[in-house]
Amino acid sequence: MKKSKHDCDLQSCFLCRSCVKEWQPAISANRKNFDVKKGEVIFKEGDPVTGVCFVYSGNVKVHKKWGNDKELIVRFANNGAIFGHRGLNTNTYPISATALEPTKICFFDLDFFNATLKVNHDFAYNLLMFFASDLQESEKRMRNLAHMPVKGRLAQSLLTLKDQFGVTDNNRLNIELTRQDLSSFAGATYETVFRTMNDLIADELIKVNGKNIVIVNEKGLLELTNDNQSDQ
Repeated sequence: MKKSKHDCDLQSCFLCRSCVKEWQPAISANRKNFDVKKGEVIFKEGDPVTGVCFVYSGNVKVHKKWGNDKELIVRFANNGAIFGHRGLNTNTYPISATALEPTKICFFDLDFFNATLKVNHDFAYNLLMFFASDLQESEKRMRNLAHMPVKGRLAQSLLTLKDQFGVTDNNRLNIELTRQDLSSFAGATYETVFRTMNDLIADELIKVNGKNIVIVNEKGLLELTNDNQSDQ
């Protein structure tokens, strides 16, 4: 991770959009922009908390250890989203963050971030709403991991990716994930997800070409998640 030669535009990230215009000079003076390579770790689980990050461009996976040699992808951060906030009330980050593609991030140290919260009431309120939504989504995912079969979890993961990243004209998900990352997001082993993907292809719910996934039957995927949720 190296310091970027180009600063952000002070308009794109969650923090900039929510703060009053009078606070922008302070943001400009305290921001640190970094370029991150694909596959590069921004911070890892257990690192000391030094600040909070925002995505200016690119895509970041937020993940944590799951067992001895596995990981669980908690969420993806893109389009100005915040990440690293799960370490605000601790001394070390409880999660890791890794760039999925060449990514530019905006970093603010804790002192400035806390000052921003105190001065900008709209930002504090919007962050509170984000925390509530993030917690609700995390609780839902934990429930699904405990009760929903892999087929339903994989269907839910694909629909979540569609909602966040959108699709191209031919319904291809507008994000390329390795099978390992898709497995980590669905909370299943690589082998199980590989077999389940073949089932979804056979059922004509999706098509796959390398890392590209095309949703053929969104209603069918949704029915898989609804059927499994109704059994809980």
